[in-house]
Amino acid sequence: MDVAGRLDLPDLQVDWRTKGFLPIEVRGPGDDGSLTGGGVAAGDRSLFDGSFTWPIMVAKRSALDHNIATLARFSREHGLALAPHGKTTMAPALFQAQLDAGAWGISVATAAQVRICRQVGVPRVLLANEILDGGALRWLAHELGRDVGDAGEQDARQPFDFLCFVDSLEGVRILDEHAGAVPFGVLVELGHTGGRSGCRGLPELMKVAQAASEAKGVRLAGVACYEGTQPGAEEVRAFLRELVKAAETVAPLVEGELIVSAGGSAWFDLVADELASLAGEVLVILRSGAYIAHDEGFYRERTPYTRSGSRVAGAEMRGELLPALEVWAQVLSVPEPGLTLVGMGKRDVPYDLDLPVVRAVRPAARPSGVKPQDLTVVKITDQHAYLTGEGLRPGDLLSFGISHPCTAFDKWRAIPVVDDDYAVIDLINTYF
Repeated sequence: MDVAGRLDLPDLQVDWRTKGFLPIEVRGPGDDGSLTGGGVAAGDRSLFDGSFTWPIMVAKRSALDHNIATLARFSREHGLALAPHGKTTMAPALFQAQLDAGAWGISVATAAQVRICRQVGVPRVLLANEILDGGALRWLAHELGRDVGDAGEQDARQPFDFLCFVDSLEGVRILDEHAGAVPFGVLVELGHTGGRSGCRGLPELMKVAQAASEAKGVRLAGVACYEGTQPGAEEVRAFLRELVKAAETVAPLVEGELIVSAGGSAWFDLVADELASLAGEVLVILRSGAYIAHDEGFYRERTPYTRSGSRVAGAEMRGELLPALEVWAQVLSVPEPGLTLVGMGKRDVPYDLDLPVVRAVRPAARPSGVKPQDLTVVKITDQHAYLTGEGLRPGDLLSFGISHPCTAFDKWRAIPVVDDDYAVIDLINTYF
């Protein structure tokens, strides 16, 4: 069954403003060669036929589909609801694919991201963060009240369920003051010393939960945490056990189903393992996001599917995740032996966790015999990547794998989707 119905996905116009795309054909006066996304995805273009320029980031359809199906299966098998973190991609077409695979809803990090989800018709949105912005809260109150207002207030949009985090008495007060006809549903966030937001300890969390349960404009729904700021598996487990205690303590204050949420893309096996002890009417929501594209660095080393010793409830992990993103760029200069300059920089690839890695070499002329593993990216500047290694020539094309997809998608407004032969078969639009 289609969980969300069909999201309202606007068709992006690809033209001179779209990085990586070249005008395809000018048909007469006033025509600038622009195309709609549907035209780009007609299936008759290759990444290498001159329709695109370098650098450009592409997404492999087979890997995206595989990753979406893999975590959907994992969630089902472990009794978890999945609300993928939309901040990774901010791509409504990918939200739709995740919802079609059974996702409960979409998680986001900011009010602006909530608005985008609402605009395209995502039915359930979990703002996995605190929100104190009065203007944004007034807009949210209006949106939540549309289904219960007068007939004149109703429109054709789908119903809208919304949850957010709260971690302070001040946060409860601000939410209460800005609520409309429908109270703001909240999860009290548990944090830890040196981590990011969240109540420091159960006594503080219970004070906030009690205040939320008593506020007219707030509906206490449960508790949440983010375990990814913990340094290792044992610390993650201890933190999740504290979350279980928080859930059990808060449960008497919650009317109806208790919601408990955790989980990024590195420790979701431990989330499934530790939160399995919760009993009764409990909805456990996993918020993994980066899994959809995976990577060739940070998450490759940390995913439960390959991490040493990873088990869930005593069973070995089944499956794997595949890197879906590639950035293609061209060799511009080989100014000295052992040094190659490639036209790809900080505006094109993530560099906050690890530098890109070379995945493939496409020689401009005769075969070069250069092996990707013999090439190393050692520095990224605004418009250049510095590589060490021998044998590349100006004009050669290189494919790079990235580390940390959350800081890759935001660099591209339009991303071609390719099949395994690099035929362009779709287009992803991002809204950052």
